[in-house]
Amino acid sequence: MKKLFFSILLSAMCTRAVSGSLKQETISKTTAALGVPQAGRIEKVGPGIWKVTFGSPEKIRPADFKKEACWEGLKKLPDSNKPPIALDAVLFNQTEKGALARLKLESSERIYGFGLQVNTFEQRGLRRDIRTNSWTIGNIGFSHAPMPFYISSKGYGLLINTSRYVTFYMGAQHKLEQSVALKQTLKEGPGEDASSPAALYDRHYEPSDDVEILADGTKGMELYVFEGPGMREVVERYNLYSGGGAIPPLWGLGLKYRAKSNFTAAEVINFSGYFRNNHIPCDMLGLEPGWQSAAYSCSYKWNEKNFSNPDSLLEIMQGMNYKLNLWEHAYVHPTSPIFDSILPYSGDYAVWKGAVPDFVTSEARHIFGGYHKNAFIDKGIASFKLDECDAAYYDKAQGEWSFPDIARFPSGIDGEQMRQLFGLLYQKTLSDEFRKVNRRTLLDVRASGLFAAPYCSVLYSDMYDHSDFVRMIVNSGFSGLNWSPEVRQTGSDADLIRRLQTTVMASQMVVDCWFLKNLPWYQYDREKNNRGEFLPNYRELEQKAKNLIELRMRLIPYLYAAFARYHFNGTPPFRALVLDYPDDPGVWKTDDEYMMGDAILCAPFIDGASSRKVYLPAGTWYDFNTGKKYQGGKEYAISMSLDQIPMFVKDGTILPLAKPVEYITPRTTFALKCRIYGTPGAPVRLFEDDGHTFNFERGAFNWVSLAWNRSRVQLKRSGNFKGSLYKVTGWEVIK
Repeated sequence: MKKLFFSILLSAMCTRAVSGSLKQETISKTTAALGVPQAGRIEKVGPGIWKVTFGSPEKIRPADFKKEACWEGLKKLPDSNKPPIALDAVLFNQTEKGALARLKLESSERIYGFGLQVNTFEQRGLRRDIRTNSWTIGNIGFSHAPMPFYISSKGYGLLINTSRYVTFYMGAQHKLEQSVALKQTLKEGPGEDASSPAALYDRHYEPSDDVEILADGTKGMELYVFEGPGMREVVERYNLYSGGGAIPPLWGLGLKYRAKSNFTAAEVINFSGYFRNNHIPCDMLGLEPGWQSAAYSCSYKWNEKNFSNPDSLLEIMQGMNYKLNLWEHAYVHPTSPIFDSILPYSGDYAVWKGAVPDFVTSEARHIFGGYHKNAFIDKGIASFKLDECDAAYYDKAQGEWSFPDIARFPSGIDGEQMRQLFGLLYQKTLSDEFRKVNRRTLLDVRASGLFAAPYCSVLYSDMYDHSDFVRMIVNSGFSGLNWSPEVRQTGSDADLIRRLQTTVMASQMVVDCWFLKNLPWYQYDREKNNRGEFLPNYRELEQKAKNLIELRMRLIPYLYAAFARYHFNGTPPFRALVLDYPDDPGVWKTDDEYMMGDAILCAPFIDGASSRKVYLPAGTWYDFNTGKKYQGGKEYAISMSLDQIPMFVKDGTILPLAKPVEYITPRTTFALKCRIYGTPGAPVRLFEDDGHTFNFERGAFNWVSLAWNRSRVQLKRSGNFKGSLYKVTGWEVIK
């Protein structure tokens, strides 16, 4: 009996030994198939910025189109002269699918960024597929401006300089050897209760510490690492390396209203009279597709039936102090004046039967941009709405309308690369033309990418969930992007006003009612609006809308200063709370509040709500509407009427609020009434220049200091600008 027992035991032990040997051999073979991991070539390329190169990256990459870095600003940031992570521990392999990078996370690291992410805020434990797309599909990373760039709570940022699709596995996977190691520590016990599979999954799922990054189809990889020491400094360093954030023209911070798509010139002029006659501020009027003779694809010619004399229209609109914005996309219709000349510099697939310019080539940019300068910019058109450049639409109804990944372009890139670069290069093409005439613009654009901070553009979307809008504001600040929620279709009085409030607290205030004949506060039901059936309380809603638009005008000096800091210091004007309060666990997952400038916390009310919970970080905060004081480090249940906007002002702030003007011209001066919250410390600085040209880049600007001396606000100027934008007319103290 004993002999039989020992025989069985010996057999089992041998089986386990052989089994373990076979598993280890399998793991070794799998690992060997990738080849020996290699370290990359390390090079320091700027203060606190390192580049790591493996193999032979593709020939054309996003950094090829990067503006010159703001070296003066970069030199002011801390530089430890030591990489924030062990770069020799970032290991690479060449696989059949492309170049693969591997590195480790610390167990406490939190990850943010990846461009304009729609569904998620904190990104650890997720797979992110970086692919430009006009519609979010699931929660995999697609968006209008996804970026292969993330930021760690440990104070570094990592960027892959590629125009290929990139997949990031951010601790979302576990290697097989981890299971083998785990086996040694586990003891077999009773089976688990499988009656609740979801509960079992939640209990057993844990993110790993492994990061794996795959660049699709490449033979190498170029990786940038940005030093902190904190996350905010990482973002500032990235923005300054990109060329510094763009400062919009002053008029770009006012209201933009996009008129009904099929309006004629007479209807445009008549409609624009509404704002002037009712003394409601409005700086920009946008014309939608109907202004062109062909729109899908685009002719870039005026529709002669509806706009028989465009020069006269421009003269009238300029006389009413409007800036005119024209909708378009970059697919060139066969009847366009530039079709024949752009054809040799276009891809081999059409979109809506139009040629797709290869904006990688200087020839295509010269033809497309030069035509726009001569036909529109020189005649006074102030900006453009660059639609459909996100180049894909995965939807059952519309299908895939764009050029395919297999498309080829004269520069040598394919459709996949062009899809990732198209929005950025479209912005560059038209922005360069405005620079030639020394006029700033503010473009609307539906796609962007790496190193876009210096382009004065604001992203928008056809997606319309209010909570997504807010999350996209929060996420945009990690990546050198401006995002613009807009008012379009709404479902109730409260929804209309709360959405309008969110646009007040954003980089651009836009009402885009291209399908409405009348104002949305007159009637938000589409069919009733176009029949002229108004809401019974439309005058009340009109007054609420006017009050909010005037509030936006009051905030312009404050916002303009925030954008100036974006340019000179790299500080995003709209940003997640975690960038300002990185050590506060209360904000680590907060994706529905954000900082607007350095002193105002915004907490939008979603979908017409009248109350919500608001977390206020450490310190003292004041309700912008009532002056009520709150102690930070706590969460509050806040209720607000539709006449109140959810903004909270930091203690010690001198907040300059301007007397509202109906529009901004080169002669505008802002009369400031300052609010003094608590006891101010350092003075607040405003930015002052001509508000319209690039002369500030040549030193023609002032910093205007507003200081509180216990009894009055004192204004002091320093700089080379000879004019003045601001004068102080009063102040009030809020204790």
